[in-house]
Amino acid sequence: MSQKIKDKKPLHWPTLNTVLMVESMLRNMNKSVISIAELKRKLPRQINHNTLVLILQYLEMSNKIAFGLKGITWIYNDNPKLKKAIYEGFEI
Repeated sequence: MSQKIKDKKPLHWPTLNTVLMVESMLRNMNKSVISIAELKRKLPRQINHNTLVLILQYLEMSNKIAFGLKGITWIYNDNPKLKKAIYEGFEI
């Protein structure tokens, strides 16, 4: 018997300001890895846990962060020299 699984819609969608706040915090953090609990403590404003998870899912899908066993790390690099080296480089 097959059952359809309906995607649950979030009760609260994050605002652009909230997404930018979380993104900025992750981009400028001193540590290389941070846990969700520690991120929530360091944010300038309180944020709903489900909203934070939704933002983190978005950032992961856009290849800006990576989740690991120890926490979250920022992986996006917008260095123009790196982009140029990748573009002009060759495959081995």
